[in-house]
Amino acid sequence: MVMLQLSQIDVSPGQRIVLQNVNWQQFEEILEELGEHRGSRVAYSQGTLEIMTPLPEHEVTKGIIGDLVKILLEELEIDCESFGSTTFKRQDMERGVEPDESFYIANHAQMIGRSRIDLTADPPPDLVIEIDVTSKTQMDAYKALKVPELWRFENRQLRIDLLQNNQYIESSISPTFPELPIIKIITEFVEQARSTGRSPALKAFRQWIRQWRAQNSC
Repeated sequence: MVMLQLSQIDVSPGQRIVLQNVNWQQFEEILEELGEHRGSRVAYSQGTLEIMTPLPEHEVTKGIIGDLVKILLEELEIDCESFGSTTFKRQDMERGVEPDESFYIANHAQMIGRSRIDLTADPPPDLVIEIDVTSKTQMDAYKALKVPELWRFENRQLRIDLLQNNQYIESSISPTFPELPIIKIITEFVEQARSTGRSPALKAFRQWIRQWRAQNSC
């Protein structure tokens, strides 16, 4: 196979390209050439490599949902470690993926201070978030890496998928926040951020959580 130089590949914002028959060494070389500080995202599953460049709207929504989750964790006094769009990969499984957001919650303690992740020894993130269409390559990678909870925000609606018997099953409840109507409140406050602005929406969300806690603390 003749590999194109990355400089020859142009991925427009909002588009993705798919390369077939990419071996693990080539995948690692591509990651190195792309570098850590970039706007593109990659996903790799047994020879199939996807490179996607998100639109500005994608990045805005990603930031809002990430902030909403962090507020939830703070207000509910749940410890976490956030790893953002870290590359999660395992050579023995020939899988690699970069979520829009990722959180260690149940396993947060062992991830404190980590600058590198080795999934042959470290657990996968407890929660990952994807904005817009999630491809088969991404889903295959998450499934193989055994990420237990996946949030997908598509068409302005949140969907929760839970890993059960090696398959992702849609759920109306988040095990991370089992008592909260997560789908409803995340969707509503993302829309509020679109209409009133990020800062007012986040302030309103924090206030909503505090009121909810007060009402449910008895």
